[in-house]
Amino acid sequence: MTDKRCVLLTGGGGLVGRNVLEHPLASSWNFVAPRSSELDLTDYTATECFVRKVNPDIVIHSAGLVGGIQDNIARPVDFLVTNLDLGRNIVMASRTAGVKKLLNLGSSCMYPREAHNPLDESLILKGELEPTNEGYALAKIAIQRLCSYVTRVNPVFQYKTMIPCNIYGRHDKFSPEHSHLIPAIIHKIHLAKINDVTEVDIWGDGYARREFMYSGDLADAIVKGLDDWERLPGLMNVGLGFDYSVNEYYAAAAEVIGWSGFFRHDTTKPVGMRQKLVDVSRQSIWGWSPSTSLLDGIRQTYKYYLEYKSDL
Repeated sequence: MTDKRCVLLTGGGGLVGRNVLEHPLASSWNFVAPRSSELDLTDYTATECFVRKVNPDIVIHSAGLVGGIQDNIARPVDFLVTNLDLGRNIVMASRTAGVKKLLNLGSSCMYPREAHNPLDESLILKGELEPTNEGYALAKIAIQRLCSYVTRVNPVFQYKTMIPCNIYGRHDKFSPEHSHLIPAIIHKIHLAKINDVTEVDIWGDGYARREFMYSGDLADAIVKGLDDWERLPGLMNVGLGFDYSVNEYYAAAAEVIGWSGFFRHDTTKPVGMRQKLVDVSRQSIWGWSPSTSLLDGIRQTYKYYLEYKSDL
């Protein structure tokens, strides 16, 4: 018998979930993190039964179908429907089972494409979304709103949402068809190095700006949220508060990997939003900030890539 508080973590096998489970303070909690083979979150009845059986003190919802620009463009139906189903089922099952605390993970894709940067939380639903990942964004917005409605209807249920900026790190996806920017860059430049290729393509002109935070830092914010629940805002961005250009990410990865070739810009390729920088005012008031530098984060991610790339 344990006196540790129980946390039901969806997506325990994903990038965010695995980093949460690896956090130094994770042992302070009793984490239940079922894989999809143990719990099919697209099945509402099975999800409600599982939540009732576990009877958690808190639910963290980090499960989701995720991917880069290519994947989102090719599979909009999957990204919309799957993420809607996962989020709706865990939120409503938790509510029905009487779970009073739930932390939902959103995405900075929820913000309008033309919104003024930095993106503050009040801008959600204030403009047209970025078309290249609209399905994913719509699902994330719907689940955030659902959480806020649950709390509005009955404040006993404190269902909150963190909106992380872009995340990369250990346990990331590196295959070109599924990866986000930084793991894709690491994979491309690594292959260029080992194959003695002197030129690497960059989609677009490279001036688009992105805010990427190391996954271990997001895990740190989540674990702090568990311990500081009452002060945690109901809706809060989690990010760096500053960004880099795509060109700068390529240069940083080349430095870490030790590749000294040249970059060629392919301006026929889609690049998405020109900038996506979140406002971290609420985060700062809450009293948290990330601690991993870009170079250190890429070093740790590249180390993981080298150790596990045969399994990727």
